[in-house]
Amino acid sequence: GVAEYGIIEYIEMHQFMCHRYLSFTFGPQINFIIGHNGSGKSAVLSAITVALGGRVNSTGRGNGLKSFIREGQSVAEVIIHLKNQGEEAYKPHEYGKTIVIVRRFTKDGSSSWKIQSKEGKVISTKRDELSAICDHMNIQVDNPMNVLTQDAARQFLSASSKKDKYKLFLRGTQLSQLAQEYDTCQENVVHTSRIIEQKGAVLPDLRSSLNEAKQRLREAQKARDQKKRVDELKKELVWAHVNDKEAEMTDAVNQVAELKTRQTQIQQKLRDAQAKFDTETAAVTRYEEEITAMGDVKDLTATKEELSNELRSNKRLLRDMLSEEKEMQTAHSAAKVAMESIQKQIADETRRLEADTQAKRDESQRRLDEARSLLLIAEEAVAPVVTSKGEIDSHVQSLKAQIMTAEASVRNASEGIARCREMVRNCELQEQNQYAAYGRNIPHILEQIKRMRWKGDPPMGPLGVHVKVRDPQKWADLLRRQLRGLLVAWAVTDGADLFQMRKLLNENGNAGLQIVVAKRDPTFDYTSGEPPARYLTALRALEISDPYVTQMFINQYRIESIFLASTRAEGDAILREFGRGGFAWTTDGFLVRQFPHYRRELEQHQREHNEYQQRVTQLNQELVAARRDFQAKMVRSCSSISREEKVANEAVLIATSALKDLEAAVQDALPINIAGLEDAKQVQEEEKKSLEVQFEAHYTRKGEIDTAQKELLTKLKDIKANVDEFGTKRDAIQAKAEKAAEKRTQYRSNVDHYRLKLADETTRVEQAETNAEGLQADFQASPIADWTEKAEEYCNRVETRRKPDEIKRNIEAAQAALEERERRNGASVEDMTREVNRRTDLLENIQRDIRQMASLVIALKNSLNERTKKWHDFLLHIALRCKFIFQFNLSNRGYWGKVIFKHDAETLELKVQTDEQAATQGSREKDPRSLSGGEKSYSTICLLLSLWEAIGCPLRCLDEFDVFMDAVNRRVAMNMMIETAKHSDKKQYILITPQDVTTVTIESSVRLHRMPDPERNQGTLSFR
Repeated sequence: GVAEYGIIEYIEMHQFMCHRYLSFTFGPQINFIIGHNGSGKSAVLSAITVALGGRVNSTGRGNGLKSFIREGQSVAEVIIHLKNQGEEAYKPHEYGKTIVIVRRFTKDGSSSWKIQSKEGKVISTKRDELSAICDHMNIQVDNPMNVLTQDAARQFLSASSKKDKYKLFLRGTQLSQLAQEYDTCQENVVHTSRIIEQKGAVLPDLRSSLNEAKQRLREAQKARDQKKRVDELKKELVWAHVNDKEAEMTDAVNQVAELKTRQTQIQQKLRDAQAKFDTETAAVTRYEEEITAMGDVKDLTATKEELSNELRSNKRLLRDMLSEEKEMQTAHSAAKVAMESIQKQIADETRRLEADTQAKRDESQRRLDEARSLLLIAEEAVAPVVTSKGEIDSHVQSLKAQIMTAEASVRNASEGIARCREMVRNCELQEQNQYAAYGRNIPHILEQIKRMRWKGDPPMGPLGVHVKVRDPQKWADLLRRQLRGLLVAWAVTDGADLFQMRKLLNENGNAGLQIVVAKRDPTFDYTSGEPPARYLTALRALEISDPYVTQMFINQYRIESIFLASTRAEGDAILREFGRGGFAWTTDGFLVRQFPHYRRELEQHQREHNEYQQRVTQLNQELVAARRDFQAKMVRSCSSISREEKVANEAVLIATSALKDLEAAVQDALPINIAGLEDAKQVQEEEKKSLEVQFEAHYTRKGEIDTAQKELLTKLKDIKANVDEFGTKRDAIQAKAEKAAEKRTQYRSNVDHYRLKLADETTRVEQAETNAEGLQADFQASPIADWTEKAEEYCNRVETRRKPDEIKRNIEAAQAALEERERRNGASVEDMTREVNRRTDLLENIQRDIRQMASLVIALKNSLNERTKKWHDFLLHIALRCKFIFQFNLSNRGYWGKVIFKHDAETLELKVQTDEQAATQGSREKDPRSLSGGEKSYSTICLLLSLWEAIGCPLRCLDEFDVFMDAVNRRVAMNMMIETAKHSDKKQYILITPQDVTTVTIESSVRLHRMPDPERNQGTLSFR
């Protein structure tokens, strides 16, 4: 496979050797660099060696870096990109997928490295970092088997001896380096054994000296006991100083806590006063709005006048309409009389002609009546069809509206399902950690509190863990919003524990959490502040498991006297009924913070999810039914009613046409006198109908005006009543507004008072905190051994209540008695004790060193023997593999041969025979010297490939490997090397040849790099 790291992706040279600028992008497996002699091919291997930290003399091209700088230039630079991918990449978070190594050197001998990422960010400029990279990627540029330069390749191919080949084998496989290190270890083991013998010789003298010192110490045992007493007193003195300073700090912290408690009480009073002020301000605003809405009495008078004018205008209009009505009645009566006269004339004329035309007129009249009946039936049939069509249109619109409503309901229910699923998922996640809502790493903090030492009781928290809501469905959100930060707060009983607890919270990412300092009060009584039992308070709505937590909530928020209500109106009613003032919390607010009721909320969201799911199913069914009903009814009803309407309209047209035809025929049959009378009768009848239509419109308009008059009279009556009550009502509202304004002024004064008092108390708290912080800073920066930390380093804590002056007097008395005893003994107890300890430590250290070094020598010998054995195993296995691979490679050319290792003589010998030799000489073992130059080079290349299999370096560089080969051997060797490279795991080959590679099969794994022809600064000779 292709290597993920340790191979060269790109190389770039500036002013290096003969190249002004040269760059190559190498393939991950096989790379051929070809070019004519003198084109600078070998400079690539030299650049790789120099850039990767190899020795200059290993390149065979110069004795120093200055020799690699192009002639006429002062500085040269080589840049190499190393691949850095995969799981075993080197510092991928810093370098990325490519490590860029830049080496720059100058004529004056200076040299520098820059090791950077591909983006150009410099990570390091040290040689140690490059060595670490090469070690990590197993890159060995100084190994002659990895980078075989031109001179080394020629020597290896042509003139190397048996011993040279064996040495090269050991160096290439690094077995020689390992053997040298083992020899160095053996020398160190021998040297260590001599040291152990030397140290063992001084043990008797040390034991004798120790016994003498112990004898002197036993004689001064009483003085030593006296010294121990002095040490105990000094320890007590140290902790007495610490206790004094801690007591001073504790008093300051407790003072801060007491001041903060008073500050909290003042803040609560300020909130109460502000709430009352806001309430009265709202009342004043409401009364002012009512007064403004009432307007001025002039406005009411103007409105009254407008209504009166409108009433008078309507009365005039009614009188005019009455006059018009009389005129229309007169005209109607005249038309009626004229019709009766004409009808009488027609009857007389008809009787005169009855004798001749009675039968004919009867038949015409019968047909005329029949046509009129048919027309009336057709018209009556049209009316229900039109009505049905209107009803169907209305029903269609109703169905469409129902479908749109159902679709909107389905969408809303689907959104509700998605929302409930999200809430259920959140609740399930939060339920797994009951402390998630209280801050970060809360379980770890609780474990730390148990292990740490505290001045007072262990800190308690989070306080919300000890609080439950009795009716969470109704009051949980309100109480979470109002109690705010105290639910996630912590509490300590001693001010000295405040700083340690604050440090613990900060270290776990909870810097913003509140810490309350409050002492436990077993006699704490809050019943005097509670209202009667019939009122629900915040305390009665909570179930608090610890009295200490109850004490803090009452001190901070006065929950025993705060009422709970569902609405503001209900809260006002409760306070009015209570009659002694107070404060109420209502549920019509915003959600500020949550504390864990995940199980309840989870069940609630699951219920809502199931309800939404059922609702969606029902709505989908209703939607499908509505659409089906709509399609069926719309198509059926519309088709049916359209057919009925068409049939009815056609019937009306036919009946109308028939009636007109009959009337024309009858008219033609009448005598001229009767026809004239009929026309006159028709004119009077039409005039009568016109008057009747006018009568109907007249009466409708008159009804509307009468209705308007009644409404105007009602409004006028209300306006008159408002004008009469305006002054009384305005005075009442004005009185309420003035009373509310007086209360607002009073509460405003209370707010200003508590604000000033709060500012004063805040200043006192800040001064107390500054004083406490100053004492803490003095305590931490004190020259007396950093107080507590130095005291703990000196000894464990000593409990004492004595003052430092008293302990100092006891120390001085004990030291005086000790000095007197030392004066008599001639030596101090400290000197004798130190001498005994020194000699004891010296003896024990030497004995321990001897034991440890002896054990180390045994372990080193065993390890060295084991490693030497494995070294020989490696040697044999690598040699055996080399033999097999050598024979396999020879068989590609049809040759036979073997590698003979003589490890005792340190020689490596090749035996090769071609098919031609086997046929002519009959022997299968010939010395390579009897082979031709190409056959010898081919055999040596087979050996080199077999040795490469034992090397772990990902790079394989070979220069001019085919210089002694003929065309056939060169082609077979190159194909063999390509096949070997293709099947090598995670290896990169860089092969340099001056020959042509047209005979090589170029595949995707093979990349050719052609060098430009060398520059020739020569002229041409002219021949004549």
